[in-house]
Amino acid sequence: LTLLFLSLNTFAQTPVEDKLGSWFTYGATYKVSDKISLSNVIQSWHYEVADNFNFLFTSLTLNYHLSPKVTTSFAYGWMDIDRGLESVKPHIYENRLYEQIGYKHKLGKLPIHHRFRIEQRFLNLPAPTHTVMRSRFRYRLGTKLTLNKTFFVRINNEFIATVRNGNYESFTENRAYGALGINVLKSGNLQVGYLNRKIKGLDLHRLQFSFFYKADLRKKKD
Repeated sequence: LTLLFLSLNTFAQTPVEDKLGSWFTYGATYKVSDKISLSNVIQSWHYEVADNFNFLFTSLTLNYHLSPKVTTSFAYGWMDIDRGLESVKPHIYENRLYEQIGYKHKLGKLPIHHRFRIEQRFLNLPAPTHTVMRSRFRYRLGTKLTLNKTFFVRINNEFIATVRNGNYESFTENRAYGALGINVLKSGNLQVGYLNRKIKGLDLHRLQFSFFYKADLRKKKD
């Protein structure tokens, strides 16, 4: 895997593309009733592996499970964004709201997961610019391949489009992700993978390390 990532970087053309970066993710879901759950996510992005801070993302989500296949969500997120790879620039701080629908089904025996999300991003830009609002549409398609009781593979691809000043940008970003998952707890797993992020003409390569946890807070019946 290390040789693969290093070989990918040999084709980079800009300083930011020349770096193998990293994403660290912690995600948890707490089921509070048969229909309602809460989720929180913390992400830390880096221009280099575990170095050179780029982005901090935190969110809290309320989920309503319409059925075993369909879940609707409403979330609030806060972000700290560092735009400078090799220079010192003022950070951008963001407040974000988003609405989401998740749908899952099977194609033969293959589980398929769809995620549709609409975001309202309120960006606090450095002076003299004031807060601006951007809207985004996101669609993610993915699957989870169970290898055995301990290991699984997760693959997904996400398309992101931005509405800016009333003009629709048909393509702004694409994220392709593949990871090996390990069930380390009954309700928790680690994922180690690779994410390719194409944005504004850049082709970025990122190692991703994630831990996801689920807890059932419903009162147990006697």
